[in-house]
Amino acid sequence: MSDLSAFPVTRKWPAAFPERLQLYSLPTPNGVKVSIALEETGLPYEVHKVAFDRNDQLTPEFLSLNPNNKIPAILDPNGPGGKPLALFESGAILVYLADKTGQLMPKDVAGRYQALQWLMFQMGGIGPMFGQLGFFHKFAGKDYEDKRPRDRYVAESKRLLGVLEQHLKGRQWMLGDEYGIADIAIFPWVRNLVGFYGARDLVGFDAFPQVQRVLDAFVARPAVQRGLDIPKREG
Repeated sequence: MSDLSAFPVTRKWPAAFPERLQLYSLPTPNGVKVSIALEETGLPYEVHKVAFDRNDQLTPEFLSLNPNNKIPAILDPNGPGGKPLALFESGAILVYLADKTGQLMPKDVAGRYQALQWLMFQMGGIGPMFGQLGFFHKFAGKDYEDKRPRDRYVAESKRLLGVLEQHLKGRQWMLGDEYGIADIAIFPWVRNLVGFYGARDLVGFDAFPQVQRVLDAFVARPAVQRGLDIPKREG
């Protein structure tokens, strides 16, 4: 049996199955990237909910795992060389899981770098820009009388959707016929933009039929459907 006692995070979230990969997360666009990847690969894991309403992310135990106090994070008892590995940042975790399982990543070097470029496109563009739009459209920022900040992120979100729309013409997934981490990174954010954030009309989403097509195919995958509700939502 794996011994994870050296990791303070396990004192707050004890591992019932310490031989499995431990996931600390919430069902947010970044959180579900990892749960979807885990469901797609079939890698055994145990999930722990990091409750923001209790400020779990600010506890010393969680900060020992991720000093940036964000989800998701993982603790893999069977990391490189058979030693435990703690890891945060959803993009880094996706690459790690792809390398660990030999899935969700092209085998050729050129294809690998193409996957990484779209992963970074999501992390540097789609995630931050869609997230800011959500703040100014759905959350506290919606009450600002000055709509210029919101409109800035609306315009940038439309531009990013246009990049996706053009790229997806004639392609089944982001890398053509091969589904992988680029899709898992991007489409939870697209789903959140038009769903939870309620910004479909605001960004004119009907003008991006290729993005809609791939989003529909993405959410229809059984592993995606499971991963979108991990950790399970209450109520």
